[in-house]
Amino acid sequence: MSEQHHTTALESSQPAAEAKHAHDLRILIILSALMSFSSISTDMYLPALPTLVQDFHADIGRVELTISTFLIGFSLGQLFWGPLSDRLGRRMPIAAGLVVFILGSVGCAMSSTITEMLVWRIFQALGACSGPGLARAMARDLYARERAAQMLSTLILMMAIAPLLGPLLGGEILAVWSWHGIFWVLALLGLLALAALTLLPETLPASRRSQSSLQQTLKDYLALVRDRRLLVYAVSGGFYYGGCYAFIAGTPFAYVDYYHVSTQIFGLLFGINIVGLMALNFVNTRLVGKLGAERIFRFGCWIAAISGIALAIDAWFGWGGVAGLAIPIFCFMAVSGFIVANSVASVLAAFPKQAGAASSLVGAMHYGSGILSAALLGWFADGTPWPMGAIVAIAGIGCLVSAWLQNRVTHVPVERNAHLAEVGQEC
Repeated sequence: MSEQHHTTALESSQPAAEAKHAHDLRILIILSALMSFSSISTDMYLPALPTLVQDFHADIGRVELTISTFLIGFSLGQLFWGPLSDRLGRRMPIAAGLVVFILGSVGCAMSSTITEMLVWRIFQALGACSGPGLARAMARDLYARERAAQMLSTLILMMAIAPLLGPLLGGEILAVWSWHGIFWVLALLGLLALAALTLLPETLPASRRSQSSLQQTLKDYLALVRDRRLLVYAVSGGFYYGGCYAFIAGTPFAYVDYYHVSTQIFGLLFGINIVGLMALNFVNTRLVGKLGAERIFRFGCWIAAISGIALAIDAWFGWGGVAGLAIPIFCFMAVSGFIVANSVASVLAAFPKQAGAASSLVGAMHYGSGILSAALLGWFADGTPWPMGAIVAIAGIGCLVSAWLQNRVTHVPVERNAHLAEVGQEC
């Protein structure tokens, strides 16, 4: 069957797939759980960061590297799992990734030095990244662009319970057990996800799987990187994720060490941001069909830039104390509901046959920016919230500038983009 006929068959079969799975709550719940592994692997142990400084006799910057090393593994791992899933289907790579995640979590729990922790965090991340990246690809397997944006928002809305409860649960575990217990709980959650995977249907049938060699896979990645639509959305989302991870790495010390709030209150302050994220994801599911993914995406970038600048000003002058940080952070994090789902759905719509590779590449670029921002935060840490505020401001401005450039890119129709990408595989 020719590539053109394959594309036509895919487009004609997608409405039937949408109708079949549109109201399958089981799929939504399991995909949401898989997408949560990035946040839960980081958020649950955030309250323990100051404790790790004491137990490992390490400085703040070195402990914050446990976030950066996780992001290194998370970014690089997606580049492996995505093409593998395009070739073998989605379920097997996710199962293998969960096994790696479980082993990495056990290794973290048994670490006795900060160096061991850093190594096992990379290993943990290599497994954790299979879930979020391939869950997005599975959504693209089942749904077309605007519907995929709605479903991604729904997934993010449902899985937001993980970062909402993560710091709270981590704080409680820390109060009655130790930081070791947090990683044992993560290993248990990995086992539960592995069991739930048996209930998830395979979304990529054999007739739609890629037969590309490793050499061709590398060429496909280069072709994807050269696509301007993918690049602009990925860079814009990368700036935004950079700001998010500066917040994730910086707030434990800004709130707990600098402003002396308890770990339980820290969990509440963190959870408030997730409530905002959930609210705007819900709004996105209602508006994306009317206003379009790109328009809502650009509006979210404006809010991210404004709130990032406000955070930097408050952090520099100390205005408002904890509230001076919490309010702009809330605004910045909430617009994830407008930025992430719409940018990812717009990218994947251009590459329906390479959804796994495209999703992994975008995810790697998104989370890869977190490596830089978390590392910068560790390098410039001065005991105040200012480095965090500055990095979030730069990230918000970069997100907006990239979104503005998206308007200046020559728009190639999605269907033509997808056909050209598929034809490129034959060359």
